[in-house]
Amino acid sequence: MSDGAQFSLEDDATGGFRLVLSGPYLVSTIGGLNQQLRAIADPVSVIDLSQVTAIDTVGAWSACSLAARHGASIEGADERSQRLLDAVQMRDSSGDIQRKEAPFWQRIPSHVGGLTRNLLLGIAGVVGFLGQIILAAGTLIRHPGRFRGKALIRQLELVGVSALPIVGLMSFLIGIVIAQQGAVQLAQFGAETLTVNLVGRITLRELGVLMTAIMVAGRSGSAFAAQIGTMRLTEEVDAMRTIGISPIEALVMPRILASVLMMPLLGFYSAVVAIVGGAVIGDLALGVPFWTFLERIKDVVPVHDLWVGLIKAPVFGLIIGLAGCYQGMQVKGDSEQVGKRTTEAVVSAIFMVIVVDAFFAVFFTEIGWG
Repeated sequence: MSDGAQFSLEDDATGGFRLVLSGPYLVSTIGGLNQQLRAIADPVSVIDLSQVTAIDTVGAWSACSLAARHGASIEGADERSQRLLDAVQMRDSSGDIQRKEAPFWQRIPSHVGGLTRNLLLGIAGVVGFLGQIILAAGTLIRHPGRFRGKALIRQLELVGVSALPIVGLMSFLIGIVIAQQGAVQLAQFGAETLTVNLVGRITLRELGVLMTAIMVAGRSGSAFAAQIGTMRLTEEVDAMRTIGISPIEALVMPRILASVLMMPLLGFYSAVVAIVGGAVIGDLALGVPFWTFLERIKDVVPVHDLWVGLIKAPVFGLIIGLAGCYQGMQVKGDSEQVGKRTTEAVVSAIFMVIVVDAFFAVFFTEIGWG
């Protein structure tokens, strides 16, 4: 019929027809024959491949399509043909087309179930990772000679010192915005002098440390995930384990400690620069002298506002370090995972920082530091 590829219909004992395929069923031989096979209207119960001399993926797909359309079984396939048939059937069973054809009342529970499963697996992974860090910390306390001081100093420089310019610029501009917009709103009530209170309190207890945490998450948290993830891809982490070096001690602990130690300093620095920005705009646009603005900060801002920011900062640093290192250690497979895990590290760190900040706000209000 078509370059050696043929078929015939034979009566079957079950009352249907046996479709017997013969010859080479290859992409080069079944082009015209495929339309004839699709046009078969008789009920086919068995597709016989015992007389097929050669078959490729296209031929296997044609046989599987016929079997699915008629509800027939496939018989007579040799070992190689059966492997191709199994591969095609497996691909069809997991393909996007069938998922799209499923009704929405099946897709929605399946999707929710997948998200729930991934959430539970993620929580279990984070708890396990935290356990590894606690064990590593205990080991370093018992054997302080194993602690990598140079790695910690390097990370302190990267997380803290290198971030000073961008954190300072961001904080200075935020201080200007808060002072300008706050003065405009307070002027409606004749309370422009309270601009000093607004700038001082909101930067010391909230925006200074919060904006710094977001900046560090985007800058250092992403770097943690990308660096460790790349080391996972290049099998450097596996090589460290092979020679007896703990990746948690060598890679994770210095980064987490650097985040925890530098966040209070960066948060305080950010708040101070934001207050200076508010003082500048107060001197230029609000008629409040620069030094008078700074002197009044000491009178109107309670000391516990400073402690609120300093208490929250190391917790935010711990969250950022954990998110970045955890996502980096989860990289496997290909380079696309590095970008995906880096994005997840930043998003999860910022989300958790904001959630924890909300809990802190309620807590400090309850203890009278509101």
